[in-house]
Amino acid sequence: MVSASDAGGEIRLLIADDQALVRGALGALLDLESDLTVVGMASDGAEAVQRAGELRPDVCLMDIQMPGMDGIEATRRIRETSPATRVLVVTTFARPGYLRAALDAGASGFIVKDTPAEQLAEAVRRVRSGLRVLDPVLAADSLFDGANPLSDRERQVLRLAADGRSAAAIAAEVFLSAGTVRNHLSSAIGKTGAANRAQAVRIALDKGWI
Repeated sequence: MVSASDAGGEIRLLIADDQALVRGALGALLDLESDLTVVGMASDGAEAVQRAGELRPDVCLMDIQMPGMDGIEATRRIRETSPATRVLVVTTFARPGYLRAALDAGASGFIVKDTPAEQLAEAVRRVRSGLRVLDPVLAADSLFDGANPLSDRERQVLRLAADGRSAAAIAAEVFLSAGTVRNHLSSAIGKTGAANRAQAVRIALDKGWI
């Protein structure tokens, strides 16, 4: 176990989650620990980046799916602008693709929200001390599933296709021709092993690739 002294004394935390109840619950639980202090909260990725720059917390607990800037992009920006702040992703969405994306963005840990409070506090201490903390089941699944095979553009068009938009509607939004969008969708269908666009979206969502 990593003690408070090993982690460098008081650990200052920023909590980023779009659900106020979750932010409050996490903050209340972690504030019970003598060496952990919640110094700020954020309701989305952009606010998390801003608050991290202002507060320079030791650890940011980061959700993934938030409105506007998501937790993956927010993690990347925090690591660029506040490199002393370590990021621990705490999410409901236990998907191998999200784990890989979070680590690629610079996160030091990835655990699920139903982790017991004592284990969550210990994960914060370990991350602060420079160690990596990963959900073991997700880590194994990530190795089995392999890396995200989709390109940035394929992920973009699949996300937009998720709500049933036509190729023409997607093309107008991403400033491409309808034919190019269809090509990207076709490539994504092939890479996911899907039979059609809707199935490709489901597979990519389930694996955390989009």
